[in-house]
Amino acid sequence: MHIRHATIFDAEAVAAIYNHAIEHTDASLWYEPRPVDELRGQIEQASERYPWLVAEDGEGNVSGWACVKPWNPRDGYKHTVEITIYIHHEHRGKGVGRMLYTELFRLIREQGYTHVIAGISLPNPASERLHEAMGMERVALFPGIGEKFGRSVDVGYWQVTITAIVGDC
Repeated sequence: MHIRHATIFDAEAVAAIYNHAIEHTDASLWYEPRPVDELRGQIEQASERYPWLVAEDGEGNVSGWACVKPWNPRDGYKHTVEITIYIHHEHRGKGVGRMLYTELFRLIREQGYTHVIAGISLPNPASERLHEAMGMERVALFPGIGEKFGRSVDVGYWQVTITAIVGDC
């Protein structure tokens, strides 16, 4: 498995992974698949400050992706970022998420961010385990704040102070 920065040429694979989650899970609270052009635009706007990463298997297939974005545009939150991750459904549970987040956290740390936040639709035990394995802890729960497939969805927020992570993630 190889972790690298995403390019616009990864947009179709990123969209396929994301749209599978949208159509089959409540991990994303979008109802409709996201257009490839939309994701291509987001990847194109990625920067050193807000990177998009992909995990690529030995055959060059994208197995997952993760990205960083500003958590809140207000000046007082300039040291806080939000992270997002999606793993191809056939590659879940194989360490892809941990590899992506290890590199993403390294980049976040190098850039001097202090806090990392992630939102998770609940229940999602695999995502909860991944975020907690990365040193994050649940700091908020919003019961029933979302809706998908005709039912209410709880959303939790996980957070870590990046300086609290020692060594490799």
